[in-house]
Amino acid sequence: MVGDTGKMVAVGLVWGATNALMRRGAVMWDQALKSPRRSDPTRNPLDRIRASIGKWVKLILIWQYSVPFLINLSASATFFAILSHTPISLAVPVTNATTFAATAVFGVLLGESTHLGFAFLGTVLIVLGVWLCIS
Repeated sequence: MVGDTGKMVAVGLVWGATNALMRRGAVMWDQALKSPRRSDPTRNPLDRIRASIGKWVKLILIWQYSVPFLINLSASATFFAILSHTPISLAVPVTNATTFAATAVFGVLLGESTHLGFAFLGTVLIVLGVWLCIS
């Protein structure tokens, strides 16, 4: 069980780091979409579908989003492998709590504006909660 807990924490750390990195890539995508373009409200539904697919393709082509996304998906596959032999009542709280804490920490490391006191307090409470779950 101890080895599985380490794997759960590792998955949470990877998810947290990639969440912060994907958020940065999504901001870049959002800025690219805000560039001036012609808007035609009378477009037919097929044109709307093409435009929507075009937006998704543009997002995937931003490597700052797609590389962390692929790493995140790899961690998800690892999480499902962990679930095959670990109780879900332990795996979900440990992994999710670690993810929330890691997202906050990596967001701060990437220079996102945040309330450091609240982020630190929340991270401490999350670590305490994970410790309670595994002990």
